[in-house]
Amino acid sequence: MTFASVGMIFVGLFLIGGVISAVRQGLKGLAIVTGAGAVLALTAGALWWQ
Repeated sequence: MTFASVGMIFVGLFLIGGVISAVRQGLKGLAIVTGAGAVLALTAGALWWQ
């Protein structure tokens, strides 16, 4: 486990919180963009996990 992988997983989880917030406020476009960023960050964190 590297510092980069932990950081990217943290960013991904933070962005998931943003998705939840955007959905509650009714901002579908922002939720989609933030969700895509969350998926990319979590994928990067998983790929860097060693």
